[in-house]
Amino acid sequence: MRKRSDVLDLAILGRLASGPLHGYELRKQLSATLGMFRSLSFGSLYPRLRGLEGCGWITTAHTASLPHALASKRSRVSYELTAAGKEHLAETLTAADPAAWDDDVFDVRFSMFADTDPTTRLRILEGRRTRVLESREASRLAAARNRERRDAYTAELQRHGLEILDKEIGWLEGLIATERAAATPTTTTARPRPRRSRRHESFRPVHPPRRSTHEFHPRCHRGRRQLRELARAGRRVLQGRRPHHQGARPHARAVR
Repeated sequence: MRKRSDVLDLAILGRLASGPLHGYELRKQLSATLGMFRSLSFGSLYPRLRGLEGCGWITTAHTASLPHALASKRSRVSYELTAAGKEHLAETLTAADPAAWDDDVFDVRFSMFADTDPTTRLRILEGRRTRVLESREASRLAAARNRERRDAYTAELQRHGLEILDKEIGWLEGLIATERAAATPTTTTARPRPRRSRRHESFRPVHPPRRSTHEFHPRCHRGRRQLRELARAGRRVLQGRRPHHQGARPHARAVR
């Protein structure tokens, strides 16, 4: 895929993969997304469309609507992929040969990365980085070799070219790191189970201990009776008489 026509064929197939397009819409999308086709003319586009139709990769259909108000009758023709064209495009997208990271082909392949498998994407990005590194090294050697014979404007142009290469290398390294991170399976560690607090444990009612016979509450009936008996026993002690047993009923006084 070294010819410009082969690159244009791939770009056309990639645009038509999303749906049928008129020739005007196809040229507009190619000019907007790919800088190398910014000055693409209809004289270059329609011969390639006829060539792809001859290969059986695209087919034409006549529509009643026009892509724009000033369009001619020829613009009623829309182009779409055939089954053979889809198969050829899928086979091309799986290829990762050195031609895939050339200057012209790389932009077209990168615009179709959404339909490319991760392994092929990573290989193309790594090949493109190697190619840009080689270009940067060659530019530095050429700038150092011709330093004395160049003027200030030529030196500035070479410096600007090196800056562009440096930025592209950084951009490619970021994409490569993202692709590798996405391809690496992440191992999830089991989170420790939180310890249940005592309030979540099963509720066990705690019964209060039984009161002994010597304990009493002053507000209950039995407690008031015990207080009265204790008071009566205290008065008997003060009077020098033997107190009755606590809780026992006193004997009747003997009749004199």
